[in-house]
Amino acid sequence: MNVSSLLKLPFSSNGGWGELQERQLSIPMLAWTVVVPLSLLPPVLLYYAGTHYGDGFIAGFGGKEWRHITTILFLAELLTFFVMGWLIHSVVESHKLEISYNDAYLLAAIAPLPLWLSSLALLVPAVMVSVLAVMVAMVLSCTLVYQGLRSLCHRSPDDVLTMSVTYTVMAASLLAWGILMALVWAY
Repeated sequence: MNVSSLLKLPFSSNGGWGELQERQLSIPMLAWTVVVPLSLLPPVLLYYAGTHYGDGFIAGFGGKEWRHITTILFLAELLTFFVMGWLIHSVVESHKLEISYNDAYLLAAIAPLPLWLSSLALLVPAVMVSVLAVMVAMVLSCTLVYQGLRSLCHRSPDDVLTMSVTYTVMAASLLAWGILMALVWAY
């Protein structure tokens, strides 16, 4: 799979998704080759930002225990992958559509890619750059879920049904993301 196919994933249900599906990547393979390495980005970059930028970045940012916060964040990201794969499968099945567990976990591994990559914005010591990067990443993540569901569901769903499933999955995802961020700030 090349980079141009990956860049088409959020914008087309037939560009790249079929190729990913044909690879039949196992859930452990997805976890070890995609989720674990990319889940390391946010904690490492948050640790860097927290230990280098201090309160000049955000008030109260410098005095936190970043070792503990980033370790918890990393473990929570890994747990979220497994929960989201199960959730995607359950929500799709509850809407009378069909998706295999492998495809549900494939979507759970691909959908957070923009969010993981948005953590690269923490290399710039400006809060607004990070906020903008996260907002764009959330939109791209939503479109990845929508296009992924359109492509990966075995029975061709109509757009309204796909939007309903996407809304449910993304609501749960954003809730999980919000809880993670609340834990970071509360710690």
